[in-house]
Amino acid sequence: MSVTIHSELQQGSVEWLNARCGILTASEFKLILTPALKIASNEKEKTHLYDLLAQRVTKHVEPTFQSYDMERGNFDEEHARAKYSETYAQVTECGFITNDDLGFTLGYSPDGLVGDDGLIECKSRIQKWQMQTLVEYVAKDEVPPDFIMQVQAALYISKRKWCDFISYSGGMKMATVRSEPIPEYQEAIELAAIAFEERLSEKLEIYNNLVASDARLIPTERLIYL
Repeated sequence: MSVTIHSELQQGSVEWLNARCGILTASEFKLILTPALKIASNEKEKTHLYDLLAQRVTKHVEPTFQSYDMERGNFDEEHARAKYSETYAQVTECGFITNDDLGFTLGYSPDGLVGDDGLIECKSRIQKWQMQTLVEYVAKDEVPPDFIMQVQAALYISKRKWCDFISYSGGMKMATVRSEPIPEYQEAIELAAIAFEERLSEKLEIYNNLVASDARLIPTERLIYL
């Protein structure tokens, strides 16, 4: 097993962006696997393939806009992690985890590690979605469908025994649902990762052959837009 914990990396830093450049990560498996656990073949999968292919070639991750929801999510994550530590067990922050078991690298940015066996995955929810989560899913001790793939991919990559999914909305009850690896998800995640990496390698070979040919390709410099 080739799992490496990169505790020195700070999420969002340049070093963290460089570490995950061109790597398929846990949150992205929803783009390459359908809810029915079939390998995706659609525009979202195709777009993501070319995004990672470009990253591998340029060694550059293009910046993304930090929306209000993303800023709120970062803020709420800190509070959820602290509340969990107060209530259940101490959480250790960690920048990135990589897994090289398949002969290529998969990555995961955990919201926190718990002991040697556990993870937490925090989601910030506005109150109407928190209420729906509590009534429709937490009441049945289930992770909402939108997040099952990410949780299961996190477990696959980290090889941890369990993940506590946390749904947080300030002023409301914080919910925690424990998930363990589900065999059918774990198998589907592995097969999808292998198939996606094969498609990436095929496209990279086409690109490299193009660059080596007599095609009229002109080098350019990257510009920084202020």
